[in-house]
Amino acid sequence: MLAFFKHLGRAFSIGVLIFLIIGIIIYFTGNDIEFDQGLLETFIYNQIYSVVLYMSNAYLFNILISKYKGEVFKLKNMVSAAFFSVLISFLAIFLLRLVTKVVVYEQTFKTFFSNESVMNYWFSLTISITVTAIFYIAYYQKYKQENKVKEQKVIAGTASAKFDALKNQLDPHFLFNSLNVLTSLIDENPQNAQKFTTSLSKVYRYVLEQKNKDLVTVDEELQFAKTYMSLLKMRFEDSIVFDIPEQAQNPEAKVVPLALQLLLENAVKHNIVTSRKPLHIKIYEDQGRLVVENNLQTKQVVKKSSGVGLNNITQRYQLLTNKKVSITADKKYFKVAIPMLTKQITVMEQLPKKQMDDAYVRARKHVEELKEFYYNLISYCFVIPFLIIINYKTDWEFKWFLFPLLGWGLGLAFHAYKVFVNDGILGRNWEQRKIEKIMEEERSRHNSL
Repeated sequence: MLAFFKHLGRAFSIGVLIFLIIGIIIYFTGNDIEFDQGLLETFIYNQIYSVVLYMSNAYLFNILISKYKGEVFKLKNMVSAAFFSVLISFLAIFLLRLVTKVVVYEQTFKTFFSNESVMNYWFSLTISITVTAIFYIAYYQKYKQENKVKEQKVIAGTASAKFDALKNQLDPHFLFNSLNVLTSLIDENPQNAQKFTTSLSKVYRYVLEQKNKDLVTVDEELQFAKTYMSLLKMRFEDSIVFDIPEQAQNPEAKVVPLALQLLLENAVKHNIVTSRKPLHIKIYEDQGRLVVENNLQTKQVVKKSSGVGLNNITQRYQLLTNKKVSITADKKYFKVAIPMLTKQITVMEQLPKKQMDDAYVRARKHVEELKEFYYNLISYCFVIPFLIIINYKTDWEFKWFLFPLLGWGLGLAFHAYKVFVNDGILGRNWEQRKIEKIMEEERSRHNSL
């Protein structure tokens, strides 16, 4: 019922707007407009036609939406919609003319049909088709915007779930591999195995604390890497050599948590580590990236990889940033360079498309702008005719109603441009582009200081 009255209000408003436009055209073409009973009858008939044509086409459109749903805007369905829209508009106009001529003006059916011609329909039919086309275009824009927001929610939900799954791999993966090391130590060096167990509890606490974070500082990762390397030294002693910086050059730099642990573990797992062939692992910074490098002495027989290590790091970075993880291998060295990020970001901020939250805010803002425009339009349609009547009843020689009509109308036109035009000066995207430009200039100026 609420939707019915909403459509009825729109139909009436469109009728008033059409009536005013026709009146303005008549006036500026040099024809006189008589404010008499004939004008009132014309207004009433205009409203009846507007309401009937709008409501019949709206009913048709609802049927098409129910039948075709998201496929209503396909070409073949749009052709069908256009055909049925013209047909239903023609039938509506025919019935309205029949009732008007036969019931109101008491013509006979024979007289009515003998006077009917195509010219009696073209004007009303043209306006009906034009308004219906505008309605379809407006609905299509709304449909695209809603789909965009829904798509962003799906992408964000998928990305967030995938990122959580990747992080949840770290806990069992680390524990499984640590227990493997402990098993080896029990046979090789029981005393170190005892120390390893004590240290492992501290290391595992860090794993539990950090695994649920998107990013941690490089300094935290470096400290954890040192602790983890001390565990490896208990097993391999002088067979493994580390070179690691004390802290990052930029204390605000961040990486994905446990990245260094995975890379160190990967180096030990895939390379020979003996006193004759010690494994040298070096960690250093290079052009905004944290590099883990080791000399290449690949094992001849390697257990099948679990697919967590490098793949986990690469996929987590893909969900966080456009910066890539770099993997380089030659005859002597194997290097993995992971990006160091300078600000805290979340999975939602670096999706393949625009951020979901921003898209929702823009969509909501646009809806508010549309509501404001329609309120403005309805007010214009009601107030201006009232002013015209007052002007006519008081002093018709000086047509002062033209000032608010044209001034307000110009403002309404600018308002429509801002709401319905995406690009261009003062368009809907203009404000966002200017904000981004100013922010970029501020960042550039800050970086140059």
